[in-house]
Amino acid sequence: MSDRPLHPAVDIPQVIVVTGVMAAGKSTVSQLLAERFSRAVHLRGDEFRRVVVRGRVDMSPHGDPEAERQLALRHAITAHSANEYAAAGFTVVVQDLFVGASLQPFLDQLTARPLSLVMLAPDVGTVMQRESERAKVGYGDLWSIRDFDHKVRTETPHIGLWLDSSQQTPDETVEEIVARLAEARIA
Repeated sequence: MSDRPLHPAVDIPQVIVVTGVMAAGKSTVSQLLAERFSRAVHLRGDEFRRVVVRGRVDMSPHGDPEAERQLALRHAITAHSANEYAAAGFTVVVQDLFVGASLQPFLDQLTARPLSLVMLAPDVGTVMQRESERAKVGYGDLWSIRDFDHKVRTETPHIGLWLDSSQQTPDETVEEIVARLAEARIA
């Protein structure tokens, strides 16, 4: 846990959504960011996907209606959980993959305020390097890193703070998010 708390003026219950392409550093950055608050939750939306034991349909570039329905369910559960934690006095760092048209419906379900969005947007070469160094595989036969990055950059609403973290360590990324949190506010 980090020994550097946020300035008391911003250490208030709120929701901070951290998203970005696969291998952008969302998990690491979100955990480090949550550790900067005195009362915080790191809510990993993907956990709600993994708890489905049978019948799970994962997203693919081919657009499966059942996968999209399950994604919307996962986002609804994540939003509800974030709202409840914030209402109980926690800062909630929500980490998940919100791409294209899935972002705004998720944000619309968040009632807690303040609400901020951080899009981690490292360059394609950095994502390729990070993907090759991690244990889990986000890309493969279904997803091209370049195509997925293009989809995120062209189909996702450009709101909140879009941060090129290509040349930053996770700690440096968190420092920049903290310093620029006002720019990330969307509500």
